[in-house]
Amino acid sequence: MFTLSKIQEAHKKVKTGADFPAYAREIHALGVTHYDVFVADGHAVYLGNPEPIIAPAKYDTLIVAKSVNSEKFITELRLHQSGGTDYMTFCRDCAECGVEKWTLNLIDQTCTYYDRDGKQILVERFGE
Repeated sequence: MFTLSKIQEAHKKVKTGADFPAYAREIHALGVTHYDVFVADGHAVYLGNPEPIIAPAKYDTLIVAKSVNSEKFITELRLHQSGGTDYMTFCRDCAECGVEKWTLNLIDQTCTYYDRDGKQILVERFGE
């Protein structure tokens, strides 16, 4: 059974998007099966325990754009994944591009990004 403190300890090791795959493996080993991160304030909901664990907001509220700019989002995502931006910059980029949240499925090793209407913007695989 995982705890918020164990997840937070694992997350401290993440400095850029390039560190994400190791983080995903570590929290999956703790028992996390899925989690959602909400761009507006950075709070997350972790699933895998009998009860979800909700992490508090990480930053002041960002306004998520109503319309999606998927081309710009993919460009910013690739930059972040290569270590070119920090987490907060990536979250601001997501908000500007209309990304409301992303869902990580640690079993299927997919990350799905959604707009404000719940429509999928992008699904990608990780950990391969």
